[in-house]
Amino acid sequence: MMRTRPLKAALLGCGVVGSEVARIMTTHAADLAARIGAPVELAGVAVRRPAKVREGIDPALITTDAMALVKRGDIDVVIEVIGGIEPARALITTAFEHGASVVSANKALLAEDGATLYAAAEEHGRDLYFEAAVAGAIPLIRPLRESLAGDKVNRVIGIVNGTTNFILDKMDSSGAGYSEALDEATALGYAEADPTADVEGFDAAAKAAILAGIAFHTRVRLDDVYREGLTEVTASDIVSARRMGCTVKLLAICERAADGKSVTARVHPAMIPLSHPLASVREAYNAVFVEAEAAGQLMFYGPGAGGAPTASAVLGDLVAVCRNKLAESTGPGESAYTQLPVSPMGEVVTRYHISLDVADKPGVLAQVATVFAEHGVSIDTVRQQGRGDGGGEASLVVVTHRAPDAALSGTVEALRKLDTVRGVASIMRVEGE
Repeated sequence: MMRTRPLKAALLGCGVVGSEVARIMTTHAADLAARIGAPVELAGVAVRRPAKVREGIDPALITTDAMALVKRGDIDVVIEVIGGIEPARALITTAFEHGASVVSANKALLAEDGATLYAAAEEHGRDLYFEAAVAGAIPLIRPLRESLAGDKVNRVIGIVNGTTNFILDKMDSSGAGYSEALDEATALGYAEADPTADVEGFDAAAKAAILAGIAFHTRVRLDDVYREGLTEVTASDIVSARRMGCTVKLLAICERAADGKSVTARVHPAMIPLSHPLASVREAYNAVFVEAEAAGQLMFYGPGAGGAPTASAVLGDLVAVCRNKLAESTGPGESAYTQLPVSPMGEVVTRYHISLDVADKPGVLAQVATVFAEHGVSIDTVRQQGRGDGGGEASLVVVTHRAPDAALSGTVEALRKLDTVRGVASIMRVEGE
């Protein structure tokens, strides 16, 4: 039987995502009520620019005082889509204190200080749901928190930023350089006017921290995540990848160590085989590949950003939180019971693709091979191109076997010091095998 008294929701932020949340709450009100068991009423909308016309939203609901809104005491759930660290953190913790559960899409705050939010939610017996924080419409957080709670997840690898995937896909499919592909992404609205958070990997790193924390039941903060962007990826790298039967993707990779005693989290460009499921993820789509002990390999795929897709995830959380409210219960909280240490990047075991500009003369390959051997790095394949007349430069491409990242980095530094090595053209890790 449906309860007639509505649950009250406060919306913090009414931009691209927030406006879609408000629209769907209004147009699908009857369906949401049927799924929850009670109507949900939009009781207030906090914004920075109150004069802006917001179609479909009662102007009487608009306020610039977000703190007063979350302190009202009659709010059942606060939907936070303003982003950033402050005032979002203060607003969320205040909402818990005043009786409201929270649905958030704030990846930056969760990655930076999720522990504070979890603790505040637990202290006050409230829910904290954040499906929309990682991969837009893709159901990912709930499967990791609930469906796989009885399994042991060993690895999570994925494309979690649509902007960078669009750029790399265009570089691969059209032969465009990085700047050209970025310009196209900006023109189509996939990239912000300042794309730094995307192209330098900050956005993906925040998502990796969240995923690693949930998958491995340990606390992983943004500072624990190794990060490289894609600004140094060249058209030549894309061509080299194709020659190897690979493509280049910006990957978020979270792994449990083989001995189970530590975890790693990293974001960087990598070559992956065309046979890997992630290689076929095109345009601005996201996909995450999960490897679990009992479930095996699982892949989650879909639109990872945008107003409507992200609003879909927000509203899914809203339904769950409201159901919990009616049942006078709460959903899963933080499960950081393992407290595994996060190992530095140098301990990660991976492969390298290294392109060198070298003197085109006899003996160079032997010198290069000696440097690899001295650092304990085994060479898988070598490809050399040059005139062979001893008068110019040649291109030498080396692909290694798996080795600790620190050993590979040391190898590259030693190669730079060789007189016969004119320059290190590119360095890229090889993943996904």
